[in-house]
Parts: sequence; C-alpha cells; structure tokens
Amino acid sequence: MPIIPSKRRPSEPDRAVEAVPAGLRTGAAFAWRLLIVGAALAVVVALVIVLQDIVIPFLIALLLCALLAPLSAFLRRHGWPKWLAVLSSLIVVVLVIAVFALIVTAQIRYELPSLEQRLHKTATSFQALLDSEPFGITVKDVNHWISTGTSYLQSHASSIASGFQEAGSGFVHALEGLFIVVFTTIFVLIDGPRIWGWVVRIFPRRARPRIEVAGAAGWHTLTSFIRVQLVVAVTDALGIVIGALILQVPLAIPIGVIVFLGAFVPVVGAIVAGSVAVLIALVFNGWVAALFMLGIVLLVQQLESHVLHPFLTGSAVKVHPLGVVLGVTAGTTIAGVVGAFFAVPFIATVNAMVTAAAAWKPDDADLSVGSAADGTSADTSDGADHGGVQS
Repeated sequence: MPIIPSKRRPSEPDRAVEAVPAGLRTGAAFAWRLLIVGAALAVVVALVIVLQDIVIPFLIALLLCALLAPLSAFLRRHGWPKWLAVLSSLIVVVLVIAVFALIVTAQIRYELPSLEQRLHKTATSFQALLDSEPFGITVKDVNHWISTGTSYLQSHASSIASGFQEAGSGFVHALEGLFIVVFTTIFVLIDGPRIWGWVVRIFPRRARPRIEVAGAAGWHTLTSFIRVQLVVAVTDALGIVIGALILQVPLAIPIGVIVFLGAFVPVVGAIVAGSVAVLIALVFNGWVAALFMLGIVLLVQQLESHVLHPFLTGSAVKVHPLGVVLGVTAGTTIAGVVGAFFAVPFIATVNAMVTAAAAWKPDDADLSVGSAADGTSADTSDGADHGGVQS
C-alpha cells in the first residue's frame, strides 16, 4: 500500500510571510538592495572627497589622455617609437598653451593704454549717472564707503592674512596636482593596456570579458566626447572672437580663451563665458555694443545647440539634454565647478559602459579579450585600442 506523504503544516513565520502581499515583499526586497547600493555609492563619494587632491588630477589626466591618444596612435602607426610619440603629443599641448598665453599677454599689453582711457571715461559716466536722479549718490557718499571699507580691512587683517596663507597652500596643492597630471598622462599613454589589464584582473575571472567590453565602450565614448567638445569649443571661441573684432570690443583674444574654456562645461560654461563677453562690451563700448554682443553670443549658442551637437555627437555620445542639465546641476551641487566640468563626460562614459555590459553575451567573448584580462597579452605594437584604454 503506497504511503501518502502528509502535508507540512505551515509554521508561524511562514504564515506571517504569506500574510504580507506579494507586491510589498518585492518592493521590500528591492528597497534593501537599493539601500546597500546607495550606501556603497556614498562610501565611494566620501572617499573621492577625502582624496580629491589625487582624484581630480587623475581625472584631468584621463581626459587629457583621451584627447592625446588619437595623435599618439597616429604617430606610432607611422613608425614613431612609443616614447617619442607620447612625448611629441605632450609637447604639442604645451606649445599650444604657450602660444595662447603669449597672444593673450601681447594683446593685453598692446591695448592697456586704450583700456585705461576707456575705463576712466566709463567710470566718469557711471559716477555722473549715480550722482543724478533717482540714485542721488554723491562723492561724499562714495568716500564714506571707501573709508568704511578701509576700516573693515584694517580690523580684519588677521583673517585676510590667513586667507593669503590658504591661497599659498592651494598653490602648492596645484603644483602637486600638475605633477600627478603629467606623470599619469605619460604612463597611461605609454602603458595604458597593461594598466587596464591589471585593473581587470582584480575582478572574478568570469566577469572579466564583460568588464573588457564595458571598458572599451566607455573609452570610445570618452574619446568621442572630448573630440566633440574640442570642436564645439573652438567653434564657439572663433564665433565670439570674430563678433568682438567686428564690434571693436577690446580683449577679443582673452574673451575667446574664456569662451573656449567655458565650452567644456555644458550649459553653465556657455552662459558664464557669454556674460563675460557682454560685460566687457558694456564697460568699454557702451550698451549698444553690449546688445549686439549679446545677440552674437545667443547666435553662437543656438548654432552649438541645434547644429554642432546633433551633427557631431551622433550616436557616439548618447546623453539626453535633460540628463546633461541634471548632471551638471548635481555635479555643481556636489563639487562646485569641478563637478560641473566632469559631470557630462562621467555620465556619458558610465552610460556607455553599463549599456555595453548589459548587452554583452558569452558568445561575444573573444580569445584576445580573455588573454588580455589574464595579462598574457597586455600590449600591442600599433597602439590599437586594447582592453578599453588606448595608448
């Protein structure tokens, strides 16, 4: 006679679990996992803040490597030794910066006498405006404010001195950061594949091919983003410099340099750089020239938003404009100007890496990828993209 197994009576914990709705159980399971992920991200952010003197120069070096890697690879494909290609790429950057510095300095020295006359005329007009109705600010009021400010500076001399000491320590930190940037750039360009292979070997063996694919996609997106931003920055700077020269606004080249640097901070940088151009036109050329300068700035920004980014970015950098705005805002809130600068390349790179990792299948694994992850083939002679980092 067959033995029929008796049903196990549910225990009290089982009945308690069954009493909870399935949707609530699923939500709770997601919630505690999200809390763990959030805690891990908070720890990472805290470490980045503590080690910002190292992390920020390292990130700047990665962006510089993404900019110089195509030039270095081009030179190596044409028979240049690796060290000479890397050194030549760095020399090109230094020469470009030096040329811009010389041009800016020469224009400031050339236009300094004219600037002094224009500034004196503007100050006289502004003083007459303040002295008239409805302001009614007299010279006596201005002198009183100056004497009050002088007394304030004298009473707070110790705090001002401490501020200068902090500025001096900041200068020392800037030199240390420059040292990190230079050496990180050199070693990543020379030995990038081996460094990336070492990073991949930290992870479990089964995860290495997926990480290789994600790293390659992230590096491709980062290099594409830097090239697009470089073209956009040069175009913005040229457009505003040409407009300033037509309007005879002084310091056209320094304005172009400010616009060029500001273009690397999406949304916020364009607004600030354009405001500087309009302000200089207002101070030295009057409100009519300032209005024309504002029109030129708006025209250049529309050209960037509706022509340059759609045609140049394409499918290489898939970041929605809403993501750009929110990312820049969040980066500014967390880390100020530095956060705004790194927000968009960080979002674009992480998005590409996550998308590539999610779309990867075991059939896509490549023997060369596996060997690179194991460290058996860590370099290539032609400077190709291997393991997500170009050299």
